[in-house]
Amino acid sequence: MPVTPSDKPVYRFAPSPNGLLHLGHALSALLNYDMARASGGRFLLRIEDIDLARSTPEFEEAIYRDLAWLGLQWEQPVRRQSEHFDTYRTTLEQLHAMGLVYPAFMTRGEVKARVAAFEAAGKTWPRDPDGSPLYPEDDRLRSEGERKALMDKGLRHAFRLDMGRALELLGKPLTFRETGDGPQGEIACDPAIWGDVVLSRSDAPSSYHLSVTVDDAVQGITHVVRGLDLFEATAVHRLLQELLGLPEPLYHHHRLVLGEDGRKLAKSEGATGLAALRLQGLSPLDIRHLVGL
Repeated sequence: MPVTPSDKPVYRFAPSPNGLLHLGHALSALLNYDMARASGGRFLLRIEDIDLARSTPEFEEAIYRDLAWLGLQWEQPVRRQSEHFDTYRTTLEQLHAMGLVYPAFMTRGEVKARVAAFEAAGKTWPRDPDGSPLYPEDDRLRSEGERKALMDKGLRHAFRLDMGRALELLGKPLTFRETGDGPQGEIACDPAIWGDVVLSRSDAPSSYHLSVTVDDAVQGITHVVRGLDLFEATAVHRLLQELLGLPEPLYHHHRLVLGEDGRKLAKSEGATGLAALRLQGLSPLDIRHLVGL
């Protein structure tokens, strides 16, 4: 895939247009913007709308409106993931040619039932850092003939990364460089804790892991500044970068803005939405103070 080189630091803010921006988004956007300006770098906006069912033009327009109100300026044109599905398909085919991708047919309900039956016997099913159970190995162990037969029947499926084979092919430890609010320095990471991650779904030609890795490379992102909730996911992104021969950015995972319940903010919490706060008479400077900048 073509990669955009840059002689300046390149930062990006990459929201999904499936809800209104809140204070947590404001912190991330402002940090990216401030760090880009302080370093004489570039600030890009990317719309992560691979989930066509939940993304809407109204929410996308609201993103532009809220960021402009905060005083942010970004380069044009804005990269919209829905306009680059062919790029993600091509990357998926590259991984498939390396023998690292397989079709996965189990539904969420089937996985849930399998895990429940397993744990009913007093055993513990392995889970990823987000608490979701790792995908069973059934589909990974199928023969090519079995896979083809199921696909020929039109059975809905996702495509998953064969994590064990990918790590075997990589053949070396993985690390990433971190400057954020958690652990800093050269961080050792193990993508195996995520199991066989989804690379594309039946309703979208890409997953978050695949598209964000591709986009950061294509846009020449040198500094990835995002919330600490994505710290562990960096292991998957570093693995994909190494497998695909893509550049490694510097990572900065920042603190999260928490609600009154101590949990990170959600788009459904209207009271912390930027549009609602603007209507209450708050200024962009007030928002900076609220997020601790």
